[in-house]
Amino acid sequence: VQLVESGGGLVPAGGSLRLSCAASGLTFSNAVMGWFRQAPGESRAFVGIMNRNGVQVFGDPVKGRFTISRDNGKNTVYLQMNSLKPEDTAVYYCAADPNFSAILAQTARYWGQGTQVTVSS
Repeated sequence: VQLVESGGGLVPAGGSLRLSCAASGLTFSNAVMGWFRQAPGESRAFVGIMNRNGVQVFGDPVKGRFTISRDNGKNTVYLQMNSLKPEDTAVYYCAADPNFSAILAQTARYWGQGTQVTVSS
């Protein structure tokens, strides 16, 4: 199984980015997909999750600004990030697991390598 994130970069505060996570080697339509981030000197934090039925849950810091979508035909999940703030600067990771609670507990079976997002003030 491989998860590959892309789409990170440098963006000014208030801007938008869309991250992608392309999955291979798993039955993507059955997977629960999550997004996490890790800022320098901090532990990895929950960003959001989407189950196989499209239900989304987000962490408080990003509610109302971030959304998740998935394209089962392309085996890809997306994280749309709007109204970005400097405190959103982090490495963003996607995770996949058949189990919703495993994603929330950060014990997902599969993780990507991460993509850097930097928001300038």
